[in-house]
Order: sequence, then structure tokens, then C-alpha cells
Amino acid sequence: MNPNPQIMKKHGIILLLIFSFFALESHLYAAKIRVKPSDSLQKLIDKSVAGDTLVFTSGTYPVTGLVIRKSLSLLGENHPVMDGQGKGNIFLVAADNVLIRGFKFINTGKSNMDDSAAIKFFDSKNCTIENNILEETFFGLHFSNSSGMTIRNNEVRASAVREFEVGNGIHLWKCNNNLIENNQVSGHRDGIYLEFVTDTEVQENLIQGNMRYGLHFMFAHDNTYRKNTFRRNGAGVAVMYTKNVTMVDNRFEENWGSSSYGILLKDISDSEVTGNTFQKNTVGIYMEGSSRIEFKKNTFRDNGWALKLMASCDQNLFQANNFSNNTFDLSTNGNLVLNTLKENYWDKYEGYDLNRDTIGDVPFRPINLYSVIVEKIPASVMLWRSFMVTLLDRMEKILPTMTPDEMIDHSPKMRPYDFS
Repeated sequence: MNPNPQIMKKHGIILLLIFSFFALESHLYAAKIRVKPSDSLQKLIDKSVAGDTLVFTSGTYPVTGLVIRKSLSLLGENHPVMDGQGKGNIFLVAADNVLIRGFKFINTGKSNMDDSAAIKFFDSKNCTIENNILEETFFGLHFSNSSGMTIRNNEVRASAVREFEVGNGIHLWKCNNNLIENNQVSGHRDGIYLEFVTDTEVQENLIQGNMRYGLHFMFAHDNTYRKNTFRRNGAGVAVMYTKNVTMVDNRFEENWGSSSYGILLKDISDSEVTGNTFQKNTVGIYMEGSSRIEFKKNTFRDNGWALKLMASCDQNLFQANNFSNNTFDLSTNGNLVLNTLKENYWDKYEGYDLNRDTIGDVPFRPINLYSVIVEKIPASVMLWRSFMVTLLDRMEKILPTMTPDEMIDHSPKMRPYDFS
């Protein structure tokens, strides 16, 4: 027997009214609770109900291992201080729709056994952590198996001097669909660490003075980072064992050191590197085992090496980039060329443009003989700017014998691009 459409419609309206009533009732019963430093925080959290807002007045709160298992909003007035007293994690969150805003967290414990953190999330969804200050925490913000997290406008600072003394500033493991924006992270092992993380946006962050990497990807597919600044880190960004990464409009500055890079790309594929600036790095981009990446509209300026492109890389395209005032524009460790260079501006190009189409009439070889020698004998860098090195390079341009035959830009630009 077919149900009566009118009866079904009435039942639907009744159910809608019932759900609306309960939603309204839940909203009406949500409380706003004032919290003082003398209060027992765990008792207040346990007595609260989902939807409550806890407003923490200014002052210092000694707190370790505060557990949050329900949807609550925690708001700080004038950045009340959550002092972990060096004993371990400060906040532990295992709930959805939690808001933590306006606090100062200090003095977590220092433990690699449990990754002590200012705020640690487990199995959570749709939480927001914003406008907080974290100082001298082992890990700053730590997320496991969570999704839909918004991490915004936080300052995460530490002053450890050795890597084992501190964890990562913002650490995500097995998370997806997150937004990490406008944070400042310094003094940690890695500024931001993403492992088994997907569909995440990292944008407009200032990551500087971290010991290892500013941003570290491991097995983290389908992510985007844009308009970030990575400055004076051990290395700017490391992207490893990853595919489908978009890297747009970032700045990589002053990442100096014997093994320091703007970007380290290891075993990644099918990605985009566009509109970035690499300035004053030991190596702008170091690539190993990477394939099918497009590098377009990037600026390489004042680096030791603009590009170190290992022979294990293939099917990569370098098009319409600016190379200016780098000691070496490009170096490699092999003779087999499986990558494409086209329409780049090279300030070392000495060709001519008779038809005035802004494209040089003579192809350009960006690898010079001295860079090949330095790659094989690093100590030979001491001979830089010597007459012998200049003579070798001039001879190699006339009769190329040691540099890869096909590592050529057949259409070099006569003038630099204006990417402003």
C-alpha cells in the first residue's frame, strides 16, 4: 500500500519542529561561565555541557593535562597564562567543534616519549585554535587523526639551542582538510610538520629561525602552501615522498648553511612551483628523484646555487623564471638530461637578439664547467673567482665537453620578467 503523501508531509513537518525545538533548547541552555585562576579547571570543564563558553579572566593558571571531551568555547581575556609548570601537556582535546582563543601557554614538559605539547588534539573535527601565544613549549600545537582544523593567528616561540631539546611548532599527523594561516613560528625543530596530511592549506605564515625545516612534508598529498615566508631556517621547506603539491607565491630567504635549501624536493611528483622568490639561500631548490613538476614565474636571486637538479629527476619543466646574481644558476651530477628549460631569463646570458622578439637567437647553457667540478670536488669552491676558473668556463663555452649536452635553454629571454 502506497503511503499518503499528505500524511508523509505532515509527519515531516512534525519531525522538523521537534528537531528545531531541541536545537533551540540546547542553545537556550548553553551557558557563559566566568573562570578565575583559583577555580578547579577540570571540575568546571566536567560540569559544563556541550555548547558552553568558558571565559578565562586574566592571570596565571597552573594547569597540566586539562582534558576536554565536549564541544566547548574557551576564551581568554587579555591572554591569561596557562602554565604547564614543566610537567607535560597543558590542554588535551578529544572532541569536535572546540574553540580555543586568546591564551598564553608556557612551560610544557620536555618529552619525546609522549610529545608534550601546549595543546594536543586527538580524533577531533572542526576545531579552531586562534590568537594564542605559545612560549617555551616542547611541541606547540599537536594534532593526531583530526580533520577540519583551523589554526590561525598564533605566535609559537621557543629558544632551545639543540634539536633534541624542542619539538615542532605546529605538528599534524594523519589529518585532512585543515587551514593553517597567518601564524608566526620560530625556535622549534620544524616550524610546521605535516605527515600523512591531505587537502590542507598553509598560507601567509611567517616561519623563521627554526633549527631543521621551516615546513616539512612527509607522505602529505594534495596540499597547497601559498604566500608564506621561510627565513633563516636550517632549510626552508622539505617535501618528501609526496604528490600533487601546489607551492605558490612563497618567499624563501637567507636559509644559509652547508646543507641548507630554500626547498628540498625528494621523491615528489605531479606538482606546481609558481611565483616564488628564492633569495640568499645556499641552494634555492635541491631536487632528487622528482618528476613531472612545473616551475614557472619564480625568481632566483643572490643564491649560492639557484638549482641543484640531480640526474634522478625527469620530465620537469622550468619555464619563464628569472635567474639573477646567483653564484651558480644550475648544477647536476649526471650527463643524462630528461628535463626541459625554456624561455627563462639568465643574467649570465651573453647572446644577441637580431629580430628583437625578446628571445635570444643563441641557446644558453646554464651549467658551467666549474659548477660540475665543485659538484664532484666540493673543496674546489675555494678557487672561485680565480683566473683559472674564468679560463675554464670560457673554454667550455667554446668547446663544451664536460657539461651535459642537452641541458640547454633554446629560447632564453633577453630581459627579466616583471612578476609584480
